[in-house]
Amino acid sequence: MSVYLDQITALLKRIEVEQAGALTAAAEAAANVICGDGIIHVFGCGHSHLPALDAFYRAGGLACVSPLLDEDLMLHDGAAKSSRLEKREGIAAEAFRRARVNPDKDLLVVISASGKNAAPVEMLRTAKAAGVKTVAISSSAYTTHGGVLLTEADLPIDCLVPYGDAVIDVGAAKMGGLSTYASLFILNSVLIDGAQRALAKGVTPPIYISGNITGGTAQNVALEERYFERVKRL
Repeated sequence: MSVYLDQITALLKRIEVEQAGALTAAAEAAANVICGDGIIHVFGCGHSHLPALDAFYRAGGLACVSPLLDEDLMLHDGAAKSSRLEKREGIAAEAFRRARVNPDKDLLVVISASGKNAAPVEMLRTAKAAGVKTVAISSSAYTTHGGVLLTEADLPIDCLVPYGDAVIDVGAAKMGGLSTYASLFILNSVLIDGAQRALAKGVTPPIYISGNITGGTAQNVALEERYFERVKRL
């Protein structure tokens, strides 16, 4: 397992160094959303929706994060089905419409390691057409294999995962994907830095705390009420 751990930590270090400028730009965009009382929407299909869940409604998470979840594109209601539907047009545009994204205040983060399937690409393009600022987390290893998110997003961040994602040889196959770790690290880094930047500008970022510590539930309920009408999954 040490080989896999080495692969993960090496990748995260590369992202920290090689994508420093992109991370900073995205964090500044996040800070502007926080300061403007907007919402940071996060979209991904299949395993790429996991970072959206991780950033949503958790201790130490921003209350202004809204996961753009469509059950047809998630694993729990038919993994094979979701993989097929991710390649079809029309689903993401409807999901975007239902999210009621505000182009004047909000930010959309689209996560897809390959950056090539119809749903994430359509989500990005629909948002841009509506005037919403977009961040893409995707891998440049796919740009010669149909990946377009990094070339079309306002703020692209290269997650640097290899073509095929998995990195540990097991016979003729490979195991040990890296994209979830990379995307989690990137998204959380952007949100944390964005919150710190907002605080430096004099705006207290809306952060959930553990409901299992004194005062936690009361603080979280206040944030729930503040965002209940704008964060759909609350």
